[in-house]
Amino acid sequence: MSGLHLTVTTPMSVLVDETGVLSLRAEDRSGGFGILPGHTEFMTVLPASVLRWRTARGALRFCALRSGLLTVENGSAVAIACREGVLGDDLHALEAEVETLRAAEADADRRERVEQMRLHASAVRQLMQYLRPGRPAAPSAAPFAQRPPGGEAP
Repeated sequence: MSGLHLTVTTPMSVLVDETGVLSLRAEDRSGGFGILPGHTEFMTVLPASVLRWRTARGALRFCALRSGLLTVENGSAVAIACREGVLGDDLHALEAEVETLRAAEADADRRERVEQMRLHASAVRQLMQYLRPGRPAAPSAAPFAQRPPGGEAP
């Protein structure tokens, strides 16, 4: 084997398209793992993390990723599709960038959970109003008020 062909893409650009990669190191939710030429078919989801690989010349390269999908095909092609990526030579700076990305993802997850809980509570209020049409609607449910079964519009 002459090495791996590594491709790292974002929706807007191709960050890396390199042949002759000797080894690759990444991490998923289960922890860090390595890929060498001849690796079996593989697919995994990558969280915000730093990708490391060794080129044919022996240089160590790095890329900070914001969640993506890694696939290995035919033991020689590694493709990574990610939301965002930053190439760099300074591992410590990229690790700091990853921490920032992880914090942003955690904040987005919290906002999504709050919105999901708000929508769930609104749906429960609407169901309660539908099941008990004689009771007055809660103030926050008023915009979503429905007609009682068999009743006329207010």
